[in-house]
Amino acid sequence: MAATASVISNTSSVKPRLTIGQLFNMSFGFFGIQFGFALQNANVSRIFQTLGAELDKIAILWIAAPFTGLVVQPIIGYLSDRTWHPFWGRRRPFFFTGAILASIALFLMPNSIELWMAAMLLWILDASINISMEPFRAFVGDKLPASQRTAGFAMQTFFIGLGAVIASLLPYIFTNAFHISNTAEKGVIPNSVKYSFYIGGFIFLIAVMWTVFTTKEFPPEDIQKWEEEKLQSKGLAHGFSEIIRGIGSMPKTMLQLAIVQFFTWLAFFSMWIYTTAGVAQNVYNTTDTTSKAFQDAGDWVGVMFMVYNGVSALAAFLLPMLAAKISRRFTHLICLILGGAGLISIFFIKDNHTLLISMVFVGLAWASTLTMPYAILAGALPANKMGFYMGVFNFFIVIPQILAAAILGFFVKHVFNDESIYALLIGGISMIIAGFMNFIVKENKEEAAEEIVQDIETIRLAE
Repeated sequence: MAATASVISNTSSVKPRLTIGQLFNMSFGFFGIQFGFALQNANVSRIFQTLGAELDKIAILWIAAPFTGLVVQPIIGYLSDRTWHPFWGRRRPFFFTGAILASIALFLMPNSIELWMAAMLLWILDASINISMEPFRAFVGDKLPASQRTAGFAMQTFFIGLGAVIASLLPYIFTNAFHISNTAEKGVIPNSVKYSFYIGGFIFLIAVMWTVFTTKEFPPEDIQKWEEEKLQSKGLAHGFSEIIRGIGSMPKTMLQLAIVQFFTWLAFFSMWIYTTAGVAQNVYNTTDTTSKAFQDAGDWVGVMFMVYNGVSALAAFLLPMLAAKISRRFTHLICLILGGAGLISIFFIKDNHTLLISMVFVGLAWASTLTMPYAILAGALPANKMGFYMGVFNFFIVIPQILAAAILGFFVKHVFNDESIYALLIGGISMIIAGFMNFIVKENKEEAAEEIVQDIETIRLAE
């Protein structure tokens, strides 16, 4: 099952504009994918601490997530570019495989009985999610004309936000609506968290399968050429050499966006790792993982993450309108600066409800991060390497996460005296730097203008 993706023309005239229903079907899988990611982001630090992880060791335990992305995504992108099957298509085999593996990992994660088991399952879970997720970005470039790409990424962002809203809120709902305990004996994951992961595994599988079986992909235009390139690209060594050559010839726009991505994801990873510990210390005044106050803080962090993801889902369809007036890069600049201010404000807030205001601004940054860089990038990539370059672009997401995992624990312990709230302060500053880095990004203005206008028309028709 190996071939080439050079079969798809990059001109929008070859690709028909899709209906709202078709955009829905091809994007719905992201609802399930983000269900898994949201449960991971909101609860893994809580699980690690419950199983006995020391505060300064949490960051290094999280290194599994970015490291698997660094390895898995370019490989999956390369393979999916060279995959074609008359029934399964190009990207959908990877959606299918990743969904099954990730669902199994979601069922197993809250049943971890030792810290090493939870850490190992994080590796498996993150690798599996990446197998499903990476081809979804290339899916938009494959199927949509340039005039619909921002709308396609916005639809994905909507489902990312919606899935994360529900998933982030589940432990809080189980505790407060169904009175399922959010505490347990030392070293045991509470039932409210367990049930949330079980539901997450089921929804992940169903949502991705919806996209797999309701969406078709374009076949190769030239089967003979497809077969010839299939023979030429055999072998693992050939694949790795092509990956290395591709990294060395990245488009200029991609390198410019890479700097923005670096500071952006350093900020988000700081937030995911340390929000639970920071809020527990700064607002709930506890570091005792067996206490009800700590588990209440964990539940409230789920509510906070629900807010930023909910704002992201709503903002996904508003940002193209702003981008039509001031450009995509300046839209991204504004959203990142606001998000950075939101993260910094968490440091000064002592009331849990007021923290939700901070997360509104973070939500704007999250919506823009999931939409604007990919919309800018898609127009700068060759069609036959869309999946590969989307995977390589992930380097500039995971490298700052690996850096954060390597150094944040040291700073929290030795510089900030185990006060993890300072990690969020660093994250906020980093996000503001990312915002200003958009000044160096250049985009295809003619294509961007045409695309954004068409996207707004698509959104208005949906309304």
